Amino acid sequence: MADNNILARLEGLKLKYEEIGQQMTDPEVVNDMSRFIPLNKEYKELQPIIEASETYRLAVANLQEAKDILSNEKDDEMREMAREEVAELEPRIEKLEEEIKLLMIPKDPQDEKNAILEIRGGTGGDEAAIFAGDLFRMYTKYIERKGWRYEINNMSEGAAGGFKEVVLKVSGDNVYGTLKYESGVHRVQRVPQTETQGRVHTSAASVAVLPEAEEFDIELNMSDIRKDTYCSSGPGGQSVNTTYSAVRLTHIPTGIVVQCQDQKSQLKNFDKALEELRTRIFNLEYAKYLDEIAGKRKTMVSTGDRSAKIRTYNYPQGRITDHRINYTVYNLSAFMDGDIQDVIDQLIVAENAERLKESELG
Repeated sequence: MADNNILARLEGLKLKYEEIGQQMTDPEVVNDMSRFIPLNKEYKELQPIIEASETYRLAVANLQEAKDILSNEKDDEMREMAREEVAELEPRIEKLEEEIKLLMIPKDPQDEKNAILEIRGGTGGDEAAIFAGDLFRMYTKYIERKGWRYEINNMSEGAAGGFKEVVLKVSGDNVYGTLKYESGVHRVQRVPQTETQGRVHTSAASVAVLPEAEEFDIELNMSDIRKDTYCSSGPGGQSVNTTYSAVRLTHIPTGIVVQCQDQKSQLKNFDKALEELRTRIFNLEYAKYLDEIAGKRKTMVSTGDRSAKIRTYNYPQGRITDHRINYTVYNLSAFMDGDIQDVIDQLIVAENAERLKESELG
């Protein structure tokens, strides 16, 4: 039997879809990108729900017709055909209802955005920096598998290898919606390269994933920004340490500081630093939204609090454990080569289940 609650919600969404479609033909809206872009995004997000709802309505109507035949038809052959149709349609409708429930869960509006990925060596000194380097390699391998692109904004190398800190911009489809589950503290248990006694040490690195702010997300007043230039350091050829191409931007009202030294051109470094600054200011507000929902969902660890320990990488046992969903696999070598999609999929499934419980449809 059709779920009347779902039918009522679908009717409301269909009206909203048609209303947005009409607004998008209004010349005033078409000429105002700050209105048109969000409407176009919402229209596209509603499209799969509307398509699924049409399939659902047709299946419900066909089921009702088959049941009417069973109740009123005297012809045995017709009744048998109707019985087969009921047996086929009932489980199909049940499956469609589950799909529609998931489609109707409001998405995080930031999910489709590009992301700033920041990896920092934490407790553990040189070993923590080496592990941050291992995570950098893991994520860049994963980014390549996904067909995404990345650019390094800033890096500070560790004394024994790896990174004290590395910041990348990752571009592609649904980047933030996929990588947001990686925010938090990653802990490693292994014998460090510097350990002579063969003892297993524990150290950590923190990962922060921020949705990249677009120009119309936040207005930046350039008079609030102090720009400093300095010589780049690290690999980069003859221009390193000879030209003031590296850029440091300080947002005076918030005290946020970003720097970029990846490009040889000061102008390119300025543009990249400004993008990152905009993102970090935007994320001050976005973190408040995440804090609101963090208490409801244990899997949603991309919160304002980056101190949650989310995953342990145990080298002696070849084991990775994600503590949010008690998920353990023994494929550490492949995982560190970027094969991390399975654990992200498990986190998405767990979060969707929790979001369904939250919603009145669950």
